[in-house]
Amino acid sequence: MNRMIDKARKQAKRKAHIRKKISGTPERPRMTVFRSNLHMYVQVIDDTCGKTLVSASTVEADLRNLRNTCEDAAKLGEIVGKRILDANIESVVFDRNGYLYHGIVKAIADGARKAGVKF
Repeated sequence: MNRMIDKARKQAKRKAHIRKKISGTPERPRMTVFRSNLHMYVQVIDDTCGKTLVSASTVEADLRNLRNTCEDAAKLGEIVGKRILDANIESVVFDRNGYLYHGIVKAIADGARKAGVKF
C-alpha cells in the first residue's frame, strides 16, 4: 500500500512540474493524455478559457475496439490528429500528464504527428 502511495505522489509531482511550464492558448492549445488500465483519453484544451476543443477516447462507441497497446494508441493519435486539423488547429503543446514519454504516450504523440499536427 505504501508503495502505491509513493508511486501516485511521484506522478503528481511530475505532473505539477510539467504544468508549471506549459499551458494552452487559443493559437496553440494543450494536448493532454490520460491512460487507465482499460482506456486511453486525449483532450485538446484551451487553458485561457478552460474549454476542451477536441477530444477522443476509447470509451466512444466507434473507438471501443481499441485496446491499451502501442498500435492502437497510434491509431487513436491519428484519429485525434484528424479531429485537431478539422478544428483548424495547426500546432499543439503536448502534455504527457506525468507519464513517462514512452510506450502508449509516445505512440499517441507519434500518431498525431503522422496525421499532420505540429508539436
